[in-house]
Amino acid sequence: MFKKVLIANRGEVAVRVIRACREIGIPTVAVYSEADADSLHVSLATEAYCIGPKESSKSYLNIPAIISTALISGADAIHPGYGFMSESAAFAEICEQHGIKFIGPSGSAIRKMGDKAQARATMLSKDIPITPGTGLIDNINAAKKFCKKAGYPVIVKATAGGGGKGMRIVNAENELEENIVLCKTEAQKFFGNSGVYIEKYLVNPRHIEVQILADRHGNVVYLGERDCSIQRRHQKLVEEAPSPAVNDKIREKLGKTAVRVAKAVKYEGVGTVEFLLDKNNNFYFMEMNTRLQVEHGITELISSIDIVREQINIAAGLPLSVSQRDIVLKGHAIECRINAENPAKNFMPSAGVINGYVAPGGFGVRVDSHVYSGYSIPPYYDSMISKLMCWAPTREEARRRMYRALKEYVITGVETTLPFYQDLIEDEVFIKGVFDTGFLEDYNRRKEEQNKDK
Repeated sequence: MFKKVLIANRGEVAVRVIRACREIGIPTVAVYSEADADSLHVSLATEAYCIGPKESSKSYLNIPAIISTALISGADAIHPGYGFMSESAAFAEICEQHGIKFIGPSGSAIRKMGDKAQARATMLSKDIPITPGTGLIDNINAAKKFCKKAGYPVIVKATAGGGGKGMRIVNAENELEENIVLCKTEAQKFFGNSGVYIEKYLVNPRHIEVQILADRHGNVVYLGERDCSIQRRHQKLVEEAPSPAVNDKIREKLGKTAVRVAKAVKYEGVGTVEFLLDKNNNFYFMEMNTRLQVEHGITELISSIDIVREQINIAAGLPLSVSQRDIVLKGHAIECRINAENPAKNFMPSAGVINGYVAPGGFGVRVDSHVYSGYSIPPYYDSMISKLMCWAPTREEARRRMYRALKEYVITGVETTLPFYQDLIEDEVFIKGVFDTGFLEDYNRRKEEQNKDK
């Protein structure tokens, strides 16, 4: 096992990894920017080092500073969390070059799956179902020809994209060229790679993802699926495990397909294979996230498997602690991502000092967070401040428990999305579980109509 693990991240995911390491008995090293000196992960780690100013480019994305800190502190492994450099093949390889284990897949696997156009080509060669699409776009006439054949709408995507950025839906040919240019510009800005490709856009499918674990001994298992269909601008808001739309037969097909995807690139570590599920229960490979997912906790709740601990063990060369036949999924779990945002003002970020904080509790309630009363939320990073998860034997019980926990959760001093979720969880469409990726648009429309009638 590792002597010491450095966490190259911040916020709640850094806290999550530190807690897992503590339980295994591994000392931890936190790194932080000048803006994060008072963050919880700094005080929880065995050691903590400031690696730069508030800007991510000069701190959490500063590879020389992170590698130097690992060497100085004696860390022999780095956990990247999610976001920042968690899917950077170059960072993974630099770690290895310095004798530091990257707790994640190889740089080669990250490249194969991180480049979405290349990933689609790999899946096509392995007979994994994918939506019709192109390779990298370098000719507008070829792009127009594909779109005419596939039919509009289509979606332009950054090949190095993620987090809802570098994506644009195109509904007609006269919109295509402009959106390709805009997508390329956005992709270059956020990912340093202007490459884009085009897919046939499925209107309002389900967004289903499958959690997999793979060790270096050839063992690969899946831990069921999560439904991430409720999104705003391609950013997930609510996640569920299992999906209300997936039965046992489809679940097994999804799981076995996800395992085939992992084996196709000789994957090692924790990963998530994402699919689109249409109204006829046909599913299509969308992408693979070669890292820990924000919503991994709800899979832990229904599987009773500590995914972060497995991730660390896999990186240390240990075999998986479970086989596929050992995995039994029980109950239902729901997660709401609590952001410091004002829903009444188009979800405008709300940085500032939290002057009151009371987290909910009770059986089946889990809160992953890095904030506390007196904590000052910096305006420089992602606005997510907490993940509220609720488990129960049935979906309806989990939903009711979530509503109770949301009403019990107190965060004052800044605006949050708590009131938004309190309404959403009680929505009739959500209660029935018949939503898709068009849910939020429909939900907002129905809310507007209700307000007009009052």
